[in-house]
Amino acid sequence: MLKKAICYSTHFRQLVLAVGLLVVSQGCKISLPQPSGRVQINNPNPTRDDNLALGNPSGASVGDPDNFLMVKSAYALSYNRKRGIANWVSWHLSTAWKGTASRNNDFRPDPQLPTDWFTPRTSDYTNTGFDRGHLCPSDDRDGSIDDNSATFLLTNIVPQAPRHNREVWKELEEYCRKLLASNNELYIIAGTDGTRGTGSEGEVSKLADGKLTVPQALWKVIVVMPVGSNDLGRINANTRVIAVNIPNRQTAADKPWTYYLMSVDEVERRTGYDFFSNLPQDLQQTLESRVDGSVN
Repeated sequence: MLKKAICYSTHFRQLVLAVGLLVVSQGCKISLPQPSGRVQINNPNPTRDDNLALGNPSGASVGDPDNFLMVKSAYALSYNRKRGIANWVSWHLSTAWKGTASRNNDFRPDPQLPTDWFTPRTSDYTNTGFDRGHLCPSDDRDGSIDDNSATFLLTNIVPQAPRHNREVWKELEEYCRKLLASNNELYIIAGTDGTRGTGSEGEVSKLADGKLTVPQALWKVIVVMPVGSNDLGRINANTRVIAVNIPNRQTAADKPWTYYLMSVDEVERRTGYDFFSNLPQDLQQTLESRVDGSVN
């Protein structure tokens, strides 16, 4: 009996060896059992990620005309029909979005707005004392002609005091892009608050016969993290967060953008929005309570 068992065992080993040699000779792959736990490998290469990864700060939807969600390939935004401008625009920024596409300068009405709504036009800004100011900047989307062109849709544009637009706001935009050179990626949300700004021709509340609101301030919330994958899972209590609220007036440019730093909690208090809603509540509280002090 023992001799027969040894014989069977020998034949089985020979059979396994023969099958293995056949598999190798045919160039086939053997599927080995995998561990039950899922292993996440961090991607070190910059990618184009979800522009709303951190959440929808105002709960915007297509059913609310004053909090109207518009999701585009280059960014996402909440549009306010009553004010004629965006409440906020949200976008992801990494070197994967960057390139050599020229600035389009093709400011134009957004064809995605419902046809029975007031649709801002470039002529609404002419000789008003206000710039056509970007929320998502043109230079953040020069990876392709289409990406850059999308930033000139007038739903991404607001009446902005010229010095605000060309000096202090521009300096913050350039600082954000500078962070990319240190192997970072960013999530950015920029928006408007209040009514009545001061342009080159003085204080104004509305343009276009009262249909286009001049915001009192522009704010921005920025999350900075090293390039990688699984972004929400990599945000922790040490993640850098920058928040500013800059009055929409010419004299705002008399001070650097760092003068206007505040906590995300304060921006939430002013706007009523809920930032970082896709993160755990305790982590939100940690990130939103502090004022950035890492500028160099």
